[in-house]
Amino acid sequence: MNEKQRTIGKEASIKGIGLHTGNAVIVKFKPAPVNSGINFVRVDLSTGIDQPDALKGWVLPGKPVIKAEVNNLLDLVKSPRRTSISCDGAEIHTIEHLMAVFAGLCIDNIFIEMDNNEVPGLDGSGLEFLDILKNAQIMEQDAVRKYFLVKDPVWAEEDNASLVIVPAADFRVSYTLSYNHPLLKDQYFDASIDCDSFRENIVSSRTFCLEEEASILRDQGLGKGANYDNTLVVGKKDVIKNKLRFDDEFARHKVLDLIGDLYLLGLPLRGHVIALKSGHPLNIKLLKKIYQQKDRHERAGVKSISTFNYNGEQELDAQTIMKILPHRYPFLFVDRVLSLEPGKRVVGVKNVTINDNFFTGHFPGKPIMPGVLIVEAMAQIGGVMMLAPDENRGKLAYFLAADKVKFRKTVLPGDQLILEAEAIRIKAKTGRVQARALVGGKVVAEATLMFALVDS
Repeated sequence: MNEKQRTIGKEASIKGIGLHTGNAVIVKFKPAPVNSGINFVRVDLSTGIDQPDALKGWVLPGKPVIKAEVNNLLDLVKSPRRTSISCDGAEIHTIEHLMAVFAGLCIDNIFIEMDNNEVPGLDGSGLEFLDILKNAQIMEQDAVRKYFLVKDPVWAEEDNASLVIVPAADFRVSYTLSYNHPLLKDQYFDASIDCDSFRENIVSSRTFCLEEEASILRDQGLGKGANYDNTLVVGKKDVIKNKLRFDDEFARHKVLDLIGDLYLLGLPLRGHVIALKSGHPLNIKLLKKIYQQKDRHERAGVKSISTFNYNGEQELDAQTIMKILPHRYPFLFVDRVLSLEPGKRVVGVKNVTINDNFFTGHFPGKPIMPGVLIVEAMAQIGGVMMLAPDENRGKLAYFLAADKVKFRKTVLPGDQLILEAEAIRIKAKTGRVQARALVGGKVVAEATLMFALVDS
């Protein structure tokens, strides 16, 4: 059964001061629509930039919106010891604990309004964020939750620290911490991350620093809001003016940071992360490499757009087809769908005109539609059929093979190409389709097409 996306059911708020800036801030959490993601809104600033249509009516007009995603990461040189994002000059600092809580609670869509530039540190963990968000009544939404399944190992390393993520059926983190300090030697934490394990084992672990680091950080303009209540200050023999919640709280907090950093991928992960002494710089390096794999993976397949809702209409125009397929001119070869039974059968039309750009180079003296493009048109109509059902919404369709391909007649400018595809067999992960193209009621091409269907 497909999991649903989640947001909160009602508004909630919290206030505090930032760990590094010391700035007082009020944070309001608000529900957000499906597929909108996690968006921070700086209500204390104004911008002349128009907001996307999808956000209008949800976000205060004229206020900067910073989406929590890889492309908005602020350089760690400008924002050391924390994870920060920026967009159009607006910044949000120290988001990692809050992002980890969103990941732990499986929240996909939410607006976070802030009247200053840093998320409050609270007690140095994510516990208060978790409690307030649970009280805001987390609710399922009418859209399937999307995951990124790591296909190949990805790794990053620097100095004596390393991070690797390998394919796995769930999201798991194995972390080894080892400092040259008597209290921070050889801590190991390992867990599959779900809502229960996150709350019991991770969310309450607090940020920490060494006693000898504290004055250096202050000299660098950091830690202005830190104190012994919200930061575990590690002395030579013990934690100063505080007590540990777990014997291995330091390793658990590193896992909290790691979960928050990786959630900037924009969707939850399926993979096993194995970490050795990693911190924010290495977390971000791995995150960017995972994003590159995700980007390559998505560009290689035909992805259905999860916002498409088929209401039973028999005919679909080009605008609706583009809500199912990612193709655009000049590579969209289906002008109209005449009939559609999702997952079973489809009939579409491609009007072949002399203005089609491939005619300028393909036998220009006697234009003929290339056979490979007829096969592509048949594959696209087959993709419409396979990606239209609810259970395949948001998936990727990879064109694996074409069998028994036959070209029977030439297709010329002025012809109307009728494209038909019928499912031979469609499973959860594969599809086999019989397709043919006709002009004037006569078959001009036919093929058996095979696809792989995978989660995006």
